[in-house]
Amino acid sequence: MALSLPDLPYDYAALEPTIDEQTMRIHHDKHHQAYVDNANKALEGTEWADKDAGEILESLDSLPEEIRAAVRNNVGGHVNHTFFWEIMGPDGGGAPSGALATAIDETFEGFDALKTAVNDAGVKRFGSGWTWLVSDGGSLAVMSTANQDSPISEGKTPILGIDVWEHAYYLKYQNKRPDYLAAWWDVVNWEEVAKRFEQAS
Repeated sequence: MALSLPDLPYDYAALEPTIDEQTMRIHHDKHHQAYVDNANKALEGTEWADKDAGEILESLDSLPEEIRAAVRNNVGGHVNHTFFWEIMGPDGGGAPSGALATAIDETFEGFDALKTAVNDAGVKRFGSGWTWLVSDGGSLAVMSTANQDSPISEGKTPILGIDVWEHAYYLKYQNKRPDYLAAWWDVVNWEEVAKRFEQAS
């Protein structure tokens, strides 16, 4: 079954003022749709066309070399964005709780230190990419990836991720990526992030 664009789990304007309605419309309807279309085109007629997107990313080295780059970029873009929409929400923000909060405290010595590490990785990502909190063998870690590369391809499980491509923030924040990263924590959906942490654990 071909990949398809998921609906946003909230209204385009639901993340205002942190992320504006126009950015969400363009980001979801144009950018994410393009990743889906290009991924399906690259996979068409191959044994991978009906595979789960996560399984494809875990097996990039097994794909034919002539489609590997297109699949990496576009299936990665689809998976990363589907994840991104789900870990944000209109009632987001605040701080994590429960087992996730404990793990963050143990690994980073506090939530503020985690935010600093994630934001710093995002600011330092040259060009386009993502900054992540991942589960790596049961331990939490911060990392960043270029373009639409996914931690899944490195055997890591994304717990939280922030898109730092300019299309994610430029209409509102222009070239001020640090301001966007600082504001983004106001829309994080901790319930969804905690669920992903529990599944990874």
